[in-house]
Order: sequence, then structure tokens, then C-alpha cells
Amino acid sequence: MKYVLLFTGTKEGERAWETMPEAQRNGAMAQVDNWFQKHASKVRGGFQLQPERTATTVRFNNGKPVVTDGPFIEGKESIGGYAEVDVADLDEAIAMAKEWPTLGPVEVRPVVDRGEAQR
Repeated sequence: MKYVLLFTGTKEGERAWETMPEAQRNGAMAQVDNWFQKHASKVRGGFQLQPERTATTVRFNNGKPVVTDGPFIEGKESIGGYAEVDVADLDEAIAMAKEWPTLGPVEVRPVVDRGEAQR
């Protein structure tokens, strides 16, 4: 089964990351790289995302697109990246999420297969 792991963080965490000494930041990235290496046989794709301040959102107002700067989602957490994984079941996807080294929230969501109706 395919799932997407959405790696989230907070604005406070993003500020801490930006002010973190380079050696500490490199150590944290090494832990993330190790996680991806450990699970390489199950990860099918994914990317780290640029900060939410770089987002552009297209909304529709009466069927007409309206483009605005900034993220669509407003809240305390933002999505920092994602990984698509192919695992046996939800339990295996959750087990992978529990090992995410940043200790930030990880949302686990199943992917809709083309042959499967969206729920």
C-alpha cells in the first residue's frame, strides 16, 4: 500500500533552524539522511519543501482563479516535506513515522490508487 508521510514543523522550529549553528544543523540533517537511507527500499519519492513564505496559492472565487502569495493552510504547523512510501500496511507506515528524527509531527495518509474510488 502507498502512503504519504507529511513532515510538519512549527514557525518556532523554523526560526530555531535558521538560527542554529551550522554544525548542529548539519548533524540534524545527517539524522534525516540516515532515516531515508534506512528506509530506502520503501521510499518511492519525496522532497523537502521551501519555507511556507515562498508559497503561492490559487483559490477560486465564483469559478475564477485568484492568485495570492502565501500558503493555503493557516495554522501553527506547516508542511516541510513529504515522502511517498510503499509498505505492507498502515502499521508499517506508522512505524516509519515514529522513527522520524526531527520529532516533529508526521501525518500519515493513504494514497488513492487509480483503480480505487476516492473515499
